[in-house]
Order: sequence, then structure tokens, then C-alpha cells
Amino acid sequence: MTALYLCEKPSQAKDISRVLGANHRRDGYFEGPQTIVTWCFGHLLEMAAPEDYDPELKTWRFETLPIIPGQWVWKVRKDAKKQYNIIVGLFKQADEIVISTDADREGESIAREIMDRGGWKGPISRLWLSALDDQSIRKALANRLPGERTAALYAAAVSRSKADWLVGMSLSRLYTLSARQSGYDGGVMSVGRVQTPTLKLVVDRDRAIESFKPLPYYGVMATFQTRDRNSFTGHWQVPDDLGDEGRCLKRAAAQAVADRCRGKMAVISHIVTKRVKESAPLPYSLSALQQEASHRLGMGAQQVLDTAQALYETHKLTTYPRTDCDYLPQAQYESAADLIKVLKDDDEFRTIAECADSSIRSKAWNDNKITAHHAIIPTGVKRNRALDANESRLYGLIVRRYLAQFYPDHEYDQTTIELAVGDDRFKSTGKRVIETGWKLALQKNGQQDTNDQETVLPKLSKDDRVSVVDCRVDDKQTKPPARYTEGTLIQAMKNVGKFVDNPALKKRLKETSGIGTEATRASIIELLLKRGFIDKQKKNYLISAAKARSLIDALPEPVKDPATTAVWEQALEDIAQGNGNPERFVDDQARMVTRLVEQVRQGVPAELKALGANTHSYQCPECGHPLVKRNGKKGFFWGCRQYPECQVVLPDDNGKPGKPKEKAKPTGQNCPECGQGELVQRTVRNGKAKGKSFIGCSRYPECSYTEG
Repeated sequence: MTALYLCEKPSQAKDISRVLGANHRRDGYFEGPQTIVTWCFGHLLEMAAPEDYDPELKTWRFETLPIIPGQWVWKVRKDAKKQYNIIVGLFKQADEIVISTDADREGESIAREIMDRGGWKGPISRLWLSALDDQSIRKALANRLPGERTAALYAAAVSRSKADWLVGMSLSRLYTLSARQSGYDGGVMSVGRVQTPTLKLVVDRDRAIESFKPLPYYGVMATFQTRDRNSFTGHWQVPDDLGDEGRCLKRAAAQAVADRCRGKMAVISHIVTKRVKESAPLPYSLSALQQEASHRLGMGAQQVLDTAQALYETHKLTTYPRTDCDYLPQAQYESAADLIKVLKDDDEFRTIAECADSSIRSKAWNDNKITAHHAIIPTGVKRNRALDANESRLYGLIVRRYLAQFYPDHEYDQTTIELAVGDDRFKSTGKRVIETGWKLALQKNGQQDTNDQETVLPKLSKDDRVSVVDCRVDDKQTKPPARYTEGTLIQAMKNVGKFVDNPALKKRLKETSGIGTEATRASIIELLLKRGFIDKQKKNYLISAAKARSLIDALPEPVKDPATTAVWEQALEDIAQGNGNPERFVDDQARMVTRLVEQVRQGVPAELKALGANTHSYQCPECGHPLVKRNGKKGFFWGCRQYPECQVVLPDDNGKPGKPKEKAKPTGQNCPECGQGELVQRTVRNGKAKGKSFIGCSRYPECSYTEG
């Protein structure tokens, strides 16, 4: 019997074929005794565009909406036809197909969509890989799953694709046409089943910040001194009749406390010390890694995913990255000692690996918590090739978090002292570290929290007296919520339940995956950035654009409500588990889209009319038609609405059309350095010499000759 292994990408096929002994390279596959290993390039098939169903649908018009295919069509990508034909041709030689794509919903879809279109009717099994090192591949080969075990993942992936297509194709056209009808022509007003509720999170946060009114409140800080002149500080405890949620809102009241306590004696009314033990943080899921890397390293969500994928796929240093689980299977603990031994040979981790105790078993090992994939950890492969800066930093986070599982708990004594100055009460807290524990494994390049500094209080007993040597009022004010970063937005997408008021829905969402999946959240944020709905500001904060707010205001709740989308995601997960109904899920999306189209047909939403009315009109300097702000590969620019008839392009200057780039003026002389280019006159655009003319080669940057 010949087994055909169908992989997701060439590098994956190369790794699997090496272990299988399929060493003969052919055109589009590897071959060995009774074994063929071939590969895709991601999805070789794509969903047909509206115009593929009907050429009339290529033009965006209200009357053609909604677009709901009667029979769904997938097409082979133009750039994938050769490999697709090779794979389908190999079906004739195979007795069994072993799906060897990434072990998730999309991986299942990549393989089975080819098998469906290619007419495969034979046996199917599944290679479920969590890492691509030789040991992990051998283990997976010895434990292949029956094909029917993962077939429901394909049904969920297809259902998601259809729902996204229905919402995206019809509603994006609907709201873009509505905006244009109102005079707005700032690009496509794209709507997505996941991207739109995600956008709403950003819009809501921005508006909460903008409408926030700081509330002043006042604290009192006292400095106490013991008889042997040891000092410590304490905070005034605001009584209920003077405060709101523990905050004093009247400065005069706080000042009165400071004045009457200064110079007085305080009595220790209560003192307690308790031992606190903190266990190591769990290994990373993808979203946890994205949040940590955003906070610690300033990396974007997609950047983290791409880097983690390279560590897994190219370098074989870490396990499968697209996981929503931060626990490890009990069986993995058996190889922990060997893995730690490998890390001792890495200069970067030698010290902390040598201090790791493989006999310690943290709470991370828990079979009951394992989903389709376990947490991201090192594979035990030696780092033999150089990593780039991002790969090295991300690998460091993953390794240190894993090694932290083999350190003792972090322990400290926490002391709380309550003091009375007459009728006024103060509290002081102290911390003394007993055992640094797992925090040693994380101490590098600022990764250790700065909140762990010791605050040692003097040795005191109940009824001891100390003097109040100083007492001052602290002027404070409430702060608005922080703007989202990519890391905190991913956290909000995952934990969307906390934004829901309905108790029943909140309870249901508590255990679900929220908006999107581990594999798709980063791409959703990238899409919103690319389409100009959100922008990055200093410190990587995300802020919503005017058109984003208008779109969110115009859309009805079912389209933009994160809770609704999270429920849809749960329905997809039910399908993936074999418990849901794919046809009903897609029909529900189709009915919703049809209903929304009918509502908008009755009149353009007022919010989109306002967007059109508030759009500045800038005229093309050549033909006089309106200029339109667009988003290209290098950022925003302005182009003429009459393109391609008029091809004027202007740079974006803080939201306005900038001056056209000065054209180089030919001098009629050849470049004396390369002999191929012509010397042209240019103007320095930036720096101290801005505005100064110079002569340079027309072939710059290939030739950097300049003069003058």
C-alpha cells in the first residue's frame, strides 16, 4: 500500500519525508518505498468572487444585493494550478491519504478541499503534529488518527469561510455604496464578521477616553518614626462619610487630617505578617505570547505570529504556535529532563537551566486542561543557526517561561500594619522576599516586574507607639482607560465576555474563545490597520479613524456587537467538535445579511450622510475632479477620482494632499561613474540641507554618484 502524505508547505514536507525515508525529490513531491510526500502552498483553492457567479456582479450596485450563492464554488488559485494538478495526479498512485497539514481547523481545510475537488474516495488518516523536530514527527507517525476523527474541523472551516464571504461581500458593498451616495469617497467601507466587532472595541475605548472627565481626589501620606529612628510611611484610610470608593473628594478634609496628625503619636492597632506563595506563570498560548511580546518587546500581533511560526517551522526550536492552551500534557513531563539538558548547552540559558530542578512539577502539567494543542514550549532541538533579533527575543521569552516551571514558588512575607492617630486611621504594608524562586528564570532585559522590590518595615508589636514626623496631602485624579495596543486588543478580543451586560450571555462567553481564533486575531488587526480604520500612534497605541466611527455608528447591533460574534465563534467551535449544524449556521448568516440590506435600502444611515458632509473636498490640480485619500503599500496618499484617465498622485500631509514630488531635471550629461545613467538635478528633501539643489545619477540607488 502506498501512503500519500499531504503537507501544508514544502518545508513541512521536507521534514516529514526525511523521517519517512522518502529521499527521492521529484517535481512537486518526495518519493520513497510505498511513500509519497507532497505539499501545498497554504490554500491552493480560493472562494469564487461574485463576478465568477455572474459577470454583472463585478460592478457594485445596490440592486444586486445581497449576494447569496445557490451553489458555492471554489477555484484553484492561478499561481497554484501546477501543484494542484501534481497532487491530484498523485491520487491515482495512492491507496491512502495521510493529512499532514498544520493540526488545526485551517490545516484540515487546506487538505480536504483539494481532496474534495480532486475526487478522493479512499481511506484517510491524520498526522497530528505539535512540533516538527524528528522525535515529534516519529511520535506522531506512530499515533496516526483515523480520518473521521478530525473531519468536523473541515466542516467548521468551510462554515466560517461561507459566513465571512456572505457578510464581507454584501455588507462591504452595501455600506461603501451608501457612503459614496452621501459624497464620501475615502475608500472601501469594509465590513467583516470578526473585523467589525473588533473595530467597535477600539472605537468604544477611544470615545470613553475622549469623554472622560478626571475626578480630583485627595490622599494623605504620613511618615512615621520609631524610637530607634527607623522610618516608614502609611496611607490614610478614608472613612465612609468622607469618601467615595475609598477616595476623599474634598481637599479641605484631607488637609485637616494632615494638620491634626502632624507631630502627634500613632499607636499600632493591628499588625499581621503572612507568608505568600506565588506559583510560576503558565507556559504561553499564542494570545498570551502576543500580549507579553507587545508589552515587553513592542512587537505587533502579526509580527509575533510570523516569528513564532518561523521558530516552529524553520528553526524547529519551538512547538506549534497557533494554540489557545497554556497547559502541558502529563506525558510531556517525562522528557523535561532531556529538554533542560539541551538548554544547558545554550550560552544564553545555561545558568538558569542549570538551576532548574526537573523533579519539580508545576501546575502546568494537566491533561484535563489540554485542548487540540498544548502550550508553546521549546522542542529540545539545539540552536545551531543564527536567529534574527525578533526570533531570538521571542525564543528567549518561550524558553524562560518553560524553565520557570522547574523552579520553586516565589515566596515572601507580607506585613500589614494599621495605625491610629486619634480617630484617624492609617495603613502601611511591607514585603520581604524569602525565596526568589521562578522569578530568577525571568530576570533578563527588564522582563522581571519592577513591583517586586522589597519594602521592609521595622519590627513592631501591637500597642507600640511611633511618632508622626511628617504628614502631607497628595493631590490625585482619576485616570481614563488606556488606549489599546495590539497586545491588549488581542486580550480584549479573547475576553470579550466582560463587555457583555446580559448575565446569561456573559456566562456562556466566559469559557469560549471570544472574537476570532488564536490564528486569526493578528490578521484581523493587520487588516484594520491596512484599510485605514485604525492607526498606530506613539507607544504603539491604536486609535480609530473618523470613517471607522461613522461606520460603527451606522451598523446595526448584530453586525458590530462583540457578544454576537463570540456566540458565532462558539457555534463554529461546536461544529468543529461534531455537535453543530453547518447548514443552519450559514443560513442564519444569509438571513441576517438579507435583512440588513433591506433596511439600508430604505434610506442611507444618517451617520454615513454625516461622514459625507464632513469630508473635505480637495480638487485635482490637473483636471479639477475630487481627490480621494487612499491607503497603499507605503501608506496613505491622494489620487484623482478619475483614475486611470487622470493619474495624478500626491503624498499625504497630515490628512491633506501634499505637494507633488519634484521631478528630476535632466542635465543632458551621462553619469561619469556608472556610464549608464544620466545626471539629473534634484532637491534635498530632509535634514539640515533641505531645499538645497544637487546633481545625482538617475539610476540611484543603484548608482549613488552625486556632485554639488
